[in-house]
Amino acid sequence: MEKIRKNSMEKAMFNQYLVLVIPGLIIFTIGLIIPMIMAFRYSLTSWDGMSAEKTFVGFQNYINLFKDAEFKSAWVFTIKFTLWNTVIQNVLALLFAIALDSGIKGQKIYRTAFFLPCLISSVVVGFIWLRMFTNVLPEINNILGTNIDFAFFGKSSTVLRGLLIANNWQWIGYWMLIYLAGLQSIPAELYEAAKVDGANPIKRFFNVTIPMLAPSITICIVGITTGSLKVYDLMVSSTHGGPGHASTSIIYKTYNTAINGRQYGYGSAMSITMIVVLLLVALIQVKGLRKREVQA
Repeated sequence: MEKIRKNSMEKAMFNQYLVLVIPGLIIFTIGLIIPMIMAFRYSLTSWDGMSAEKTFVGFQNYINLFKDAEFKSAWVFTIKFTLWNTVIQNVLALLFAIALDSGIKGQKIYRTAFFLPCLISSVVVGFIWLRMFTNVLPEINNILGTNIDFAFFGKSSTVLRGLLIANNWQWIGYWMLIYLAGLQSIPAELYEAAKVDGANPIKRFFNVTIPMLAPSITICIVGITTGSLKVYDLMVSSTHGGPGHASTSIIYKTYNTAINGRQYGYGSAMSITMIVVLLLVALIQVKGLRKREVQA
């Protein structure tokens, strides 16, 4: 009798789980899986996105990607942007979080000030920094009588620097809060025990703080990396992929190819390639970082 009751309870719980999970699965399937399948089908065709006729070309679009100099250039820029972002945002976000966790005066004001930019649309952020670099900062130059060149978006040699400034200004505060939450969850007893063992502040940081922050580090690294690889809207409002193709990200290149260039099949091949790379990067990062979490 008890076994029957237990089975009925398990069945009821399973049904409840299904009720909660199925809506999400439906949305996930309609919003992601089906579009991915359609994109893969289109990537095997030569299609302008408008006409009813689609010419099947097999994997020729994927072969052409490896011969496309602009596609390679877009990948080089995207990888550079991603690597710099991942390092800068993680380091500065952690340092700011440590400063706020130290109990400095005006902690709430600083926390709000750092976090506010991430609430702004990336398109608006692009406009803000375009105006900063072209109008506001040069005007300050004139007032102070200095001669600093702020035309970051106007030169291929400095456009990456300008975009990094804009992107880091927007997102450092967001990742800072994740690190701050991780720091505040570390038991004080661990630091006290380390002090008793004679550990100085540097040793406490590397032997206590960093290992205990492993889950936060995983979240931040994966989030920053995937977000940077997908960057698009910041370029739309600031550089338009220029000068030339110096700031053309892989998503920007894909959009221009598919929509503006009316090469929908070729653009779909680019998007599928991008999705595969994103998934591989995320899986490798999560697997590697989770392994370090267990070791920590």
